[in-house]
Amino acid sequence: MTSTTAETTIVERETLHQLFEGARTTHRFTDEPVDLDIIRRAYEDLRWAPTAFNNQPLRLTVVAGEEARRAVVEHLMSGNQEKTLAAPLTLVAAYDPQWHEHKPFLTPGMPGLRENFADKPDARAAMGRDNALIQLGYLLVALRAHGLQVGPMTGLDPAGVDTAVHAENDWKTLAVINVGHAPDPEHDDAQHPRGGRFEFEHASQVR
Repeated sequence: MTSTTAETTIVERETLHQLFEGARTTHRFTDEPVDLDIIRRAYEDLRWAPTAFNNQPLRLTVVAGEEARRAVVEHLMSGNQEKTLAAPLTLVAAYDPQWHEHKPFLTPGMPGLRENFADKPDARAAMGRDNALIQLGYLLVALRAHGLQVGPMTGLDPAGVDTAVHAENDWKTLAVINVGHAPDPEHDDAQHPRGGRFEFEHASQVR
């Protein structure tokens, strides 16, 4: 639900609570399967969020098969392996180093961007990674908005995961995200106690 004024539309506090303060990283999920259509709808929402020059470098690999999952798990830190094998669904979030090839479609009002970045692989890698990480943040919020619990992890060997799932497209791994419907009530480690958070005054300055 939203409330509308003459100046702006404000999201209800209850919804914000679901997305941020009331949500926590989940390590162990119930066994309820996750329909791929929910992931698709979450992506349909996140793709409209802002990035630099409307770049869309985020790429997702849905790890649905057992063989693919085990191939990915092989390249995770030991503490992330068992919970990933047990998760209802796992996503590999990556960026496409060739994101510039899509600039005529994504940014038609700025002709020449594709050609400008064609011979700048380092700049492409930096911009692709930065904007994909921004999109990754949107993805986590979008998945929560669609009622899912998430467990993002960066404790992994990115190059190893790339060999497992990106050999055909050269995407570059950023994170692995376990996804489910709810934390497992039978598992003590399903969600860790809430850690501290900085207040605005500790994390900002006014100049």
